[in-house]
Amino acid sequence: MDQAAAKAFIDQVWDEEVIPQLTDYIRIPNKSPAFDPDWQAHGYMDAAVDQFAAWAKGKIGGLAGASLEVLRLEGRTPVIFIEIPGEIDNVVLLYGHLDKQPEMTGWAEGLGPWVPVLKDGKLYGRGGADDGYAMFGALAAILALKDQGVAHARCAILIEACEESGSFDLPFYVDHLAARLGSPSLVVCLDSGCANYDQLWLTTSLRGLAGGTLRVQVLEEGVHSGSASGVVPSSFRILRGLISRLEDEATGEIRPSDLHVQIPPGRIEEAKTAAASLDGSVSEMFPFVAGMHAVSDDPVELILNRTWRPTLSITGLEGAPAIQDAGNVLRPGTAAKLSVRLPPTLDAETAGKQLKSLLEADPPYGAKVSFEVEQSGQGWNSPALAPWLRASIDRASQAAFGRNAAMMGEGGSIPFMGMLGEKFPQAQFMITGVLGPQSNAHGPNEFLHIGMGKGVTLAVAQVLADHAVRGA
Repeated sequence: MDQAAAKAFIDQVWDEEVIPQLTDYIRIPNKSPAFDPDWQAHGYMDAAVDQFAAWAKGKIGGLAGASLEVLRLEGRTPVIFIEIPGEIDNVVLLYGHLDKQPEMTGWAEGLGPWVPVLKDGKLYGRGGADDGYAMFGALAAILALKDQGVAHARCAILIEACEESGSFDLPFYVDHLAARLGSPSLVVCLDSGCANYDQLWLTTSLRGLAGGTLRVQVLEEGVHSGSASGVVPSSFRILRGLISRLEDEATGEIRPSDLHVQIPPGRIEEAKTAAASLDGSVSEMFPFVAGMHAVSDDPVELILNRTWRPTLSITGLEGAPAIQDAGNVLRPGTAAKLSVRLPPTLDAETAGKQLKSLLEADPPYGAKVSFEVEQSGQGWNSPALAPWLRASIDRASQAAFGRNAAMMGEGGSIPFMGMLGEKFPQAQFMITGVLGPQSNAHGPNEFLHIGMGKGVTLAVAQVLADHAVRGA
């Protein structure tokens, strides 16, 4: 592949087509089914799918044998499936999703989840980086090869609309498409992150997830706090105590040993290399308030904390009025949404059951306590990279950024990867993405770093070209 020519081609496609398409896409509030149970009636998901499909059909229309199908299994979110024939007898599966997280509060003035703003090389708005760009990037990479007549394997592009809800619809589509997917020798996933915007980052592991709602009820109705306090225990105090069974509130360490695993020595060495590549600036990825610092001064420990160790986040609270509406009432109950990130190799379903048992056992004062498991996602640990792919990743990073690639686990979950790892144990995996420092996926002021998007697209093109040489 002529890297300079490919870069020029990809930059032009991004500037003239991808950015305008993503700008329109950000305006669509196509929230994932977990956050919009009436998604079918609202029609936003269909609008996003139709937009993506229309653009892709226009790009592949002149490619012999290429096809695009929007699949809609009964009662399930749709999937876009694109097939592009190749010159070698092999299959590459390229994956992304187009459903979005909910709005979230705290957006800066002039910004908003459904308000696309292009500023300083960044496209602000929900979903552009996580990961609406994936289909556009995957197709642009393939088209860059077609432009030069460079060989590649048969490419199957799969874009789902349920990832942010745990991909619960996806296994049905993978089974439905089994014959057409075949047995991919390479899987490219564009739904991950990067620790800087200066090189290609390869994700080598993903944490799992066990989440749910913990509810504590002490009264049938709220009562005057002056009368009841000291007699009726606070539902919040009970909730706080139950959470302390799970988490050490002083350190954040997860207490049950069954939720920890032995971190593989290779992943520890990988974390050390990544920390050196980042020059120790791991904590600078996040928008700390003035005077705040991370839980550790050791960047290696921070990387391992966010990639291999279990952690708890309280992502929602219920049962308390807004401060301006809070009277002197001892509230009848409190609920908290718990999100527990799990080590990549820990069984998520078993962990969910352990959480339920831990939190519901022996409720203090006989309070009514329940933990409803609502989310579970299996983590994933990448198989060892084949020598050809390790060399190709560096070649791709040099082409796109002028630096070798770096590798690191990610703290988030991509349920699809665990499923694919089981279905295709012989496949190699290129898991990468554009979610880097301050990009704030799922939060306010989320943005897509345009330069990183272009670089990742060029890197994918290089790896596809090298894969074809290997396959041939």
